[in-house]
Amino acid sequence: MPNTIDLSNHQPFASGYNRQCFRHPENPSLCLKILRPENIEARFHRQSFPKKLLGKRRIDDNAQELRAHQQQAIRRLISQGQAETVWRHLPRFHGSVQTSLGTANVSELLQDEHNRPAETLEQYLQRQRFDHPMQEAVERFCDWLQNTGILTRNLLPHNLVVVERANQPELYLVDGLGAPTIPGKLAIITAWRRRYIGRRIQRFYLRIEWELSDRPQSWEQSQKL
Repeated sequence: MPNTIDLSNHQPFASGYNRQCFRHPENPSLCLKILRPENIEARFHRQSFPKKLLGKRRIDDNAQELRAHQQQAIRRLISQGQAETVWRHLPRFHGSVQTSLGTANVSELLQDEHNRPAETLEQYLQRQRFDHPMQEAVERFCDWLQNTGILTRNLLPHNLVVVERANQPELYLVDGLGAPTIPGKLAIITAWRRRYIGRRIQRFYLRIEWELSDRPQSWEQSQKL
């Protein structure tokens, strides 16, 4: 895809604070993730002075995602011929391209049976609660994290999508891959890596409980109890 992709007449199918997601106009099975520069700028100005010295790239979600796909666990699995294990719970990643709205990260667009973008775990929980099929899907996803050693940030239901595979739901992480710099470097220590992943999983289950509750407090406030 050497040419700039024109998105001037296209609307995003999903928007977060930092990025927007578009279907690739020439290949609708691909997703284009594009930064929202106005929000990145606002986020940068809210940083403390020492953090500003680290530059804007530190809060560039596309740059972070590119680095996250180069983490040790993913490189090791691919080098061992186990790429399919990597993509068991991640959308296939295709690097970056230029668009009329800026640089985009390109990944597989996970879809439902009607070729619509797959629903998020957050939406599934609102519709189905934490039913038995989803309990098993979450368990498979967490086992995959522990077995592969792939690092993530905190696991949030709106960053995971649900896709039907072999007549059962499976979870795919579409945002939040990778770890901050220091945890990423410490991941070479097996015991530390297992503890880090275990804590992400523990918080994930707590977050699911919070999603299903009447939410008397915000998620952030609930963590202070």
